[in-house]
Amino acid sequence: MATSRPALIAVTALAPVSWGTTYYVTTEFLPPDRPLFTGLMRALPAGLLLLGLARVLPHGIWWRRAAALGALNIGAFFPLLFLAAYRLPGGLAAVVGSIGPLFVVGLSALLLAQKPTVRALVTGAAAAFGVSLVVLKAVGSLDTLGVLAALASTASMSTGTVLAKKWGRPEGAGPTALAGWQLTVGGLLIAPVAFLVEGAPPALDGRAVGGYLYLALAGTAVAYWLWFRGIGRLTATQVTFLIPLSPLTAAVVGWAALGESLTPVQLIGMALALGATVAGQLVPGGKGGKGGKGGKGGKGGTVRSVHLPGNTAPREPALRR
Repeated sequence: MATSRPALIAVTALAPVSWGTTYYVTTEFLPPDRPLFTGLMRALPAGLLLLGLARVLPHGIWWRRAAALGALNIGAFFPLLFLAAYRLPGGLAAVVGSIGPLFVVGLSALLLAQKPTVRALVTGAAAAFGVSLVVLKAVGSLDTLGVLAALASTASMSTGTVLAKKWGRPEGAGPTALAGWQLTVGGLLIAPVAFLVEGAPPALDGRAVGGYLYLALAGTAVAYWLWFRGIGRLTATQVTFLIPLSPLTAAVVGWAALGESLTPVQLIGMALALGATVAGQLVPGGKGGKGGKGGKGGKGGTVRSVHLPGNTAPREPALRR
């Protein structure tokens, strides 16, 4: 049964919306000061679960492509994300993350031969400005390493998004398999870093277990399945213009669940960012396509079916994907 484009966009938007709840879950349920362990617990269990459901492994060139996408979208993205979150004040890292649509517009021109339009650039700038009004507070001197980490994390996720669109997916592999491959690769890359930097896993109580289950299932397995499904059917620009929904959701959850106030300036910023998000779905950027065959990516990229055995951190809501 075909899905209409507005319905597909709305369902894909649930991914960044779920990422926006991560700050609340992290501060209220998880052990403090374990960002890398949290990233590991989100990625690897979710990846293994999706692998078990898909029962499909990559083959041929897709071993390399799955490894590259897993490193960009998860393995490099999560550590850089948390490094930025710990070193930057206020919502600055969230603002840096919200320029992702501009990265994607540029990368789409280089890798997908999609000429950037003035409307796309203006809409991307408007989204970032709207997010800045919601989350950014006055800051003093900036931490250079934190800013570089935030830029690198945004560039990493943006590059992964555009490459996923360029390569499509091999015949026989759906979004469940693609998400499973990338989350598993990313989790395996994060694991040694987490244990070297943070040591042995912390003791977990019932609340922490529940929090990790939510992040692994709803915030990662389901969210990334929706995200990669959207990448396969929408343009890379359309998908990336949904990212500002993450900090906006975090602000709303903070207001509703934590009793935080929303100023008139923040409300204006929300309206501007939401307007830019909607406008981003109308920005021309080529046909979304179904991405099922992967175009050139299909060469040597068949897959084979196999039966697999059955914190309290500084607030950076937009970065908790």
